[in-house]
Amino acid sequence: MTEIAAIPAPQNVEEVDVRQSSLEDLTLKVLYLSGELLLDELAGKLRLSFAVVSDLFRSLRRAELCEAKGMVKGVHRITTTMQGRSRALELLAQNQYTGPAPVSLKDYVSRVRAQSVKNFPVRPPLVEKAFEHLVLPNRIVKQLGAAVISGTSIFLHGPTGTGKTSIAEAIPSIYHDLVWIPYAVEVDAQIITVFDPILHKQQENLEDGDGRWVLCRRPRVIVGGELTVEMLDLQFHPVSRFYSAPVQMKANNGALIVDDFGRQRIRPEELLNRWTVPLDRRIDFLTLVGGRKLEIPFDLFVVFATNLDPAQLADEAFLRRIHNKIKLDNLDREQFHEVFERLCTRFELKYERSAVDYLVDLLTTEWKQLLRPCYPLDLVNHVHWTAQYAGESPRLDCETLAEACRSYFLNLTR
Repeated sequence: MTEIAAIPAPQNVEEVDVRQSSLEDLTLKVLYLSGELLLDELAGKLRLSFAVVSDLFRSLRRAELCEAKGMVKGVHRITTTMQGRSRALELLAQNQYTGPAPVSLKDYVSRVRAQSVKNFPVRPPLVEKAFEHLVLPNRIVKQLGAAVISGTSIFLHGPTGTGKTSIAEAIPSIYHDLVWIPYAVEVDAQIITVFDPILHKQQENLEDGDGRWVLCRRPRVIVGGELTVEMLDLQFHPVSRFYSAPVQMKANNGALIVDDFGRQRIRPEELLNRWTVPLDRRIDFLTLVGGRKLEIPFDLFVVFATNLDPAQLADEAFLRRIHNKIKLDNLDREQFHEVFERLCTRFELKYERSAVDYLVDLLTTEWKQLLRPCYPLDLVNHVHWTAQYAGESPRLDCETLAEACRSYFLNLTR
């Protein structure tokens, strides 16, 4: 994994590059909710250096909003005054954000551009390793590598069960470096939270760095049928009164996978119209309550995966903006054998070529099925489940495969 340097921690309020009043308001809210804190404990909660928090404390003390209650090993133990508690309640009514200090929009934009997906050196060994668990023609692997190195977008389409989702989910593993993601961004005293512990895989942060940034693997965000138009813009929480970043902002510097495209709660044309400019110009526009628009980078590799006809989902103008389109098909007999052979190695089963030949004939003649890439794993799973229920060791032969087919396929398809 590539070495990454820590972001230098600001040593005074000016270096934080966020208005001092916003920092003081956040400090007062955190202090009020905590009761009493040592200055270094407060610095830990705000993810700011001790020097910056000391400056903020001195400013708040001059305003008679907080006071020192004593010292522990030379460090002030502080709390809010009566006036400070009254002010904190007013601030909490306006905005309940009490997390780590935010970064400025300017710093966020600069950082995203500096660690762009286009800057990652994509090479054949990395691509081949990412897809080594899949049986793919060399032509497809080469197309996938060229698509990833473009840093733009890709359209994976083809019949159901041909591995589109598996390929889409494997694409982010090509990136093996780390990026910085902020806990939050401040714009005009408004807070937008960005770091999401569910979506972002946090690594151990470097010591003595700017704690407002979280060191993570490049994001991998997957959305499916739950995607709505509201998820594509800033989400304002009416009770807490701060914003959550939209999915594409959380995916910046990484990959966003739109699985089963065309089956979302948002109509395809709405999504495509929303992203026409971002895909083309690599910038996005978000709107704050009140109407102010923000321009942020749209720096992510977007993967659209669908088993529907792309021509029926998008017009020519949009498809032109997706420069990489790959159609995935069903397997031939030899590829089907290769998938089964790999699965036997993975599940410690004895590979019987004659049994797989029997299965191919069974699928194509009796069950009238094409050789879909999803079938081998699904049928091997059925073999395992049946053996586990019977308390036996799983075996791959004509009998167990035929029984798996009877459980897996509907009779009406025969």
